[in-house]
Amino acid sequence: MSRNICHSDRRQWLQAACASLAGYSISGFLPLLADSTPAANRARRHCILLWMSGGPSQLDTFDLKPGHANGGPFKAIQTATPSIRISEHLPQLSKLTDHLGIVRGLTSKEGDHGRGTFAMRTGRSPDRVVRFPTLGSVISKELDRGETALPGFVAVNPFPAFNPQAYEAGFLGSKFSPLTIKPKDRAPAANGFAELGVDDLKPYAPLSEPQLAGRLDLLQGLQTGLRNQYPGGPIKAHDTILQRTLQLINSEAGQVFDLTQEAPAVRERYGRGRFGQGCLLARRLIERGVSFVEVSLGDQGRWDTHNNNFAVVRELSAELDAGWSSLMDDLASRDLLASTTILWMGEFGRTPVINGAGGRDHYPNAWTAVLAGGGIKGGQTWGRTSADGMKVENGMVTPGDLLATLCAALGLDPHQQNVSDVGRPFKLADGKAVNGLLAS
Repeated sequence: MSRNICHSDRRQWLQAACASLAGYSISGFLPLLADSTPAANRARRHCILLWMSGGPSQLDTFDLKPGHANGGPFKAIQTATPSIRISEHLPQLSKLTDHLGIVRGLTSKEGDHGRGTFAMRTGRSPDRVVRFPTLGSVISKELDRGETALPGFVAVNPFPAFNPQAYEAGFLGSKFSPLTIKPKDRAPAANGFAELGVDDLKPYAPLSEPQLAGRLDLLQGLQTGLRNQYPGGPIKAHDTILQRTLQLINSEAGQVFDLTQEAPAVRERYGRGRFGQGCLLARRLIERGVSFVEVSLGDQGRWDTHNNNFAVVRELSAELDAGWSSLMDDLASRDLLASTTILWMGEFGRTPVINGAGGRDHYPNAWTAVLAGGGIKGGQTWGRTSADGMKVENGMVTPGDLLATLCAALGLDPHQQNVSDVGRPFKLADGKAVNGLLAS
């Protein structure tokens, strides 16, 4: 086989890669970690998506209807903002409403899990030709400076089963795909905390350095011929993943995923489950300059509460309240909240009418999302639903409008375009930013 590469060039690549696998730093081979001090990160912009898989009930979280038959048993409590009431099961978030822009006028057309997930995560309808990128890929492409060994987009415990394409980089390519962080075990560790991490960040112990060198040499030789023959597609994607892996192995960046470095009391405050520990990891990633972090709550679509809605939402709200509030508190204490915009949402809302099984069904007509942090004018609600929660009476916001508002809050022009792999240009967000939600 012709390798199409001179021996000395291959050997230089091999030596650098092999040394990285052995744990040594090679100057000039890989980007060094940027200064991770708060002062260095302050000028950067970041985004955190809190994704509620299954579709959270707006009437039992941020748009309660006390006194109405559709309201259910939850009480609405006073918050730090006199004009805002939210669920009694979100007591810590009630203290932080000055940072929240609660969008109560959200409406969409998609009441199916798959299509709703795609619509909210891309701002588009599925297309037979165009592979639209997920939100994290679009935003990280614009925000990431490539200054650290960490990728620009990290997804913590995602649940892509409803629509895998809604979680992909699409026409932007594998360079902007997320690094996926998964639970190490299905059950919590012995210390009671959910364990999250990245596999294979350390070299395989039984292999000696010469053995590693030989394997990487063989891999590089095989890849080069294929890369020249097939410059795109799977070969390019594989190269991207390989280089990402070597970057992480070559640096100290992988330590960010070790949550045991945090004090047990801090971990406890965030909550022991995957969402709470995911929010803690999000804080650590933002501190180190990652542009976009997604944290999911609702493994296996737990927000899909067709049955026993109120007991399930009470449990989920406790996880949400601890993780989200701790995340915002810690970002604020590190002078990072003003540069980090948070978006809380799912694929749709739930029916105001409570069904015979004590549940709420899919409802895209009138529901809620929440924006918070940097670039957002907090301490307000936007839009109003009717007394029964069935329709938006004013301040209607579409998925495209919501994502355009997020872009604007991050300092991005939502009308800026990316050109797809079929040559068609698409805006970052196909909607109009709600200026009333944006900080002046």
